[in-house]
Amino acid sequence: MPASVNDVSDHPFAGHPFAGDPVFDLHVGGKMAIRSAVALAGADELSLAYTPGVARVCEAIAENPELTASYTWVPNTVAIVTDGTAVLGLGDIGPAAAMPVMEGKAVLFKQFGGVDGIPICLATTDVEEIVETVVRMAPSFGGINLEDISAPRCFEIEQRLKDRLDIPVFHDDQHGTAVVALAALQNALKLTGRLVETTRVVIAGAGAAGVAVTRIMLEAGIKDIAVVDRQGVLNSERSDLTQVKLDLARDTADNFGRSGSLAEVMQGADVYIGVSGGTVPEEIVETMADDAIIFGLANPNPEVHPDVAHRHARVVATGRSDFPNQINNVLAFPGIFRGAFDVRASSITEGMKLAAAKALADLVGDDLSEDLIIPSPFDARVGNAVSSAVAEAARRDGVARATTD
Repeated sequence: MPASVNDVSDHPFAGHPFAGDPVFDLHVGGKMAIRSAVALAGADELSLAYTPGVARVCEAIAENPELTASYTWVPNTVAIVTDGTAVLGLGDIGPAAAMPVMEGKAVLFKQFGGVDGIPICLATTDVEEIVETVVRMAPSFGGINLEDISAPRCFEIEQRLKDRLDIPVFHDDQHGTAVVALAALQNALKLTGRLVETTRVVIAGAGAAGVAVTRIMLEAGIKDIAVVDRQGVLNSERSDLTQVKLDLARDTADNFGRSGSLAEVMQGADVYIGVSGGTVPEEIVETMADDAIIFGLANPNPEVHPDVAHRHARVVATGRSDFPNQINNVLAFPGIFRGAFDVRASSITEGMKLAAAKALADLVGDDLSEDLIIPSPFDARVGNAVSSAVAEAARRDGVARATTD
């Protein structure tokens, strides 16, 4: 018998070039494997799992494709698709270098949602080729998780796939971030005694995460939002905006006459959410309203370092695990897909995302404090709370195809 790929000492790459580095040691042979869910102890089991027995299942599915939901792993399996153009904070590093992140995503899907994930790194950045490739692979999967695809192409790819497929399509860099950020903000507003309708928010970054965070906050009832890119506040008077940014401008700053630079809109702002990188000077931060809320989500360096933020804000969050209030997508995407799969949802709706955010916020409960506005990814309640809320929202929104969980 060959050695298990998980036994590093027997692995053919045990003497790998970075041996002794714990990060590389953990990655030897990859972070995941495919294992059989059935025993194959002898000829009888083999005849059931493969030929001739499997032919009966194939024929039944050919007559009634709905049986795929009962007799294959498809409805519990998500394709994790990337082109490697926006990987973590590393940027365009290509599909091969993106694989360790996609494997990691698959491990998180399984650990926190019981969902099987298959990493797929595509050797193309062409929108048409990506869409056509995913559409042709779709019969093998119950859902599509787009990952680390750069803006603005990610918006078109997601929308076109949603239009063509009848399974959940979800760009985690957008919507996972948005769900967790909204959950954290809802609790931060409660803690600081603010109303959703009158809170003034500045969002720095108009890429994938910035657009999605803005959209979900508009859906949640936050009205006064200024989105800022490198050239300043998005408003329709600017002539350099893409259609995505122009639409966002019309729904945000245009309604309140906001324009100018980050420094100008930060004066008196209640909330700052950074999803862009860079650094906000402390003299700008200190112009925010009393009891301000600052989420600096860039990794590894938040736009406003917590040491600076705490001098001028009451509630501070980052994307890092070594500070309180980590805005981490793993709180959202496993439970969202688990809930969607449990009811065989045909899509992931805005209502399902809002339900996921509320479920996360509600878990904090009476423990709410400046250093606890969002639960830990290792809180055992998270997966079930999110999946149950998402499944119920899918039923309300009319996209559930299963009558029971």
